[in-house]
Amino acid sequence: MAKKRPQTKAKRPQITDGEIPVVGAREPCPCGSGRRYKACHGRAAAHAATELVHRPFEGLPGECDWVALRELVPAATAGLTLKDGLPDGVPAVTLATVLPMAWPALRRDDGSVLLGLQNDTSSGDISRDLADTLQRALEAEPGTPVQGRRAPADGPRLQDLLDPEGAFEPEVHSGFEFWVPDPENASPEVTASLERANAAAIPTVKLQGVDAAYWCETPEKNHLRWVMPHPEEQLLDALARLHAAGRSSLGEGTRLVGSFRAHGLTVPVWDLPSGVTAEDVEKPAAEFAERLATALATDAPLTADERRARGGLTNRQVTLS
Repeated sequence: MAKKRPQTKAKRPQITDGEIPVVGAREPCPCGSGRRYKACHGRAAAHAATELVHRPFEGLPGECDWVALRELVPAATAGLTLKDGLPDGVPAVTLATVLPMAWPALRRDDGSVLLGLQNDTSSGDISRDLADTLQRALEAEPGTPVQGRRAPADGPRLQDLLDPEGAFEPEVHSGFEFWVPDPENASPEVTASLERANAAAIPTVKLQGVDAAYWCETPEKNHLRWVMPHPEEQLLDALARLHAAGRSSLGEGTRLVGSFRAHGLTVPVWDLPSGVTAEDVEKPAAEFAERLATALATDAPLTADERRARGGLTNRQVTLS
């Protein structure tokens, strides 16, 4: 029989649970145990991932816009108001859909903070993960990005850190130039990341007359994607009533084609002819909002035609999260 190798007792690094980064399931656990991540600290991360918070942005000002910026809008920013005010040396905190190099957050040279929204998260509660990243960004040295990690299970959520009365007003951008306040001095890596992101960005415009509705342009046709706060079953009934009555479109050549389900909210989607701009659908969208309010207030049983319309809409529903 082969001799067993002598076991050496090397001194392992002392790392607290909250400092252990998330790595691949088959990689060695960063805690130094010698086991694979999935068999060590990855167990807790996997368990946390199953405890999904279905409406992570519920209770925040502009919940529908949070969902849109997380799932639908390529390039946008929004100022954030903290409950306890800005710490010394932090002139502003800004939410951004995406940051260069896919950083979770960035403390800029001037001390301001950018928080990325569309990054992968390690638990089932996006709000808790973002809050952990935000807290670390507020304490980071100016000029440094913040790396991802598994947030402590008992850590605060965004709802604990942000002012519930603060305004949430997204600004949609045509590209990601907001990343770089001084383009001439940007690193080659950031410049290359900016070029790739701009090339992939779908032109998107936020409607002004209704809440959380976003027009976007694609090569074959345009779309309107509208995040709505109403309970899903009630909203689907209302949409079915309008669809069966031929009143669900946004004008000639437009069509309600289905919906997304994202972070506990429903996002109806319309196909638009390629020549229809965001400005063109402002008035039709406002008129649709009035029709929808009337349909939402109706509690009569659905007719046979309305049930068929509802079935069609349900069959074309896609879950994003």
